[in-house]
Amino acid sequence: MISFGLDADDLADTRFALSPLQDTVLSLRVLREPGLSAVHAPWRRSVVPGIGALDVELLTSLVARRRTLPDFLSPRPRRFSATFAEELAVVRRTPAGIVRRDLLDAHAPDPLPAPLHAATAGADGAVIALRDAVCGLLHAYWTLAIKPAWPAMRLVLEADMTYRARQLAVGGARRLFADMHPNLHWKDGTLHIDNVLGDFHIPAAGRGLLLVPSVFAHKPAPPVTADQPPALAYPSRGVATLWSAPRPPDATALRTLLGSPKATLLALLDGPLPTIEIARRLQVTPSAVSQHLAVLHSTGLVTRARDGRHVLYRRTPLGDELLNPGGSG
Repeated sequence: MISFGLDADDLADTRFALSPLQDTVLSLRVLREPGLSAVHAPWRRSVVPGIGALDVELLTSLVARRRTLPDFLSPRPRRFSATFAEELAVVRRTPAGIVRRDLLDAHAPDPLPAPLHAATAGADGAVIALRDAVCGLLHAYWTLAIKPAWPAMRLVLEADMTYRARQLAVGGARRLFADMHPNLHWKDGTLHIDNVLGDFHIPAAGRGLLLVPSVFAHKPAPPVTADQPPALAYPSRGVATLWSAPRPPDATALRTLLGSPKATLLALLDGPLPTIEIARRLQVTPSAVSQHLAVLHSTGLVTRARDGRHVLYRRTPLGDELLNPGGSG
C-alpha cells in the first residue's frame, strides 16, 4: 500500500492537471496487453496498423510485467494544460542516473527486458542515448496513436475534473475520493492507495496533491519511487463514450426539442442568409422568422453579423453538432 499524508494546507493546494504525455505512456499498457481493457479495444484496433514502422518492442518494454512504468516518463505537469511537446522536453532533460534508477525500480524485482538492459548496464552515455531514442519514439507514437483523438479525450477529462471539483467543494476530501476508485480511501488525513506495488508513505509536506485524470489508467497510478511529490493518475469517468460510434441524428427528436419551425430554420442556415431571404424560402413572414432567429441566437445555435443594411444569420458549430451529431456539419 502507498499512502499520501495531507494536512489542511496540502488539501487546500490540491489541484488538477491534464497530461497528454502521461496518457500516451499509460496507453502502452493497452498496446502491450490487448485483454487489459475491453473499452479500449476499438482504439487499439484502429492504431496498431499505423504504428507498424515504429520500434514497438522498445516502447512496450517500458511497461514492466507488473504494469508499472518508469516515473521519469510522467513528469509532474507544471501547469494545468501543458502540451505534449512541453512535457516531452522535460523528459529529454532527465539525468542518466534518474533514468537508470526509474527503469530498474519500475521493473524490479524482474530483470530489465533486453531492449533496456544493454543500455542501462553501460556508461551514462548509453543511458542518455536510450532516453533520447525513447523520446523520439514517444513523439512519433503520440502523433500517430493519441494526437488525433486528444481533443475528444480532453473533453472527457475536463468533464471529469469539473465533477471532481464539485465533489471536493460540497463534501471535502472524503467525498472527492469516495467514488474515484475502489482502491482509494481517505482516513485521518491520509489518502491510502491499495492494491499497488510498493509499500511506503509520502508526506506532502506543503507540496499539495496533484490529481491527473487519465483515459488509459485502469486503476490509480501513484509514483513508483518514494521520493516523488504526491501525485496520482486516476481513471477518468466517461471513457466508455470515447470509442463508441455516435448515434445517427434523429430528425423527429430534434423537431420535438426545438419545434418544427426552428428545426427547419436551423437546417437551412448552413450558409449566411438575411431574414428576408429566409422568409422567402420558407414562405412565412419576416417577423415570424425573426422571432425564431432570436431564440436560436440566444441559445448559441446561430450567429449573426451585419452586412450593410442586412443582418446575416448562420448556424454555429454548436448548431452543426445538434443537427448532425458526430458529423462535420
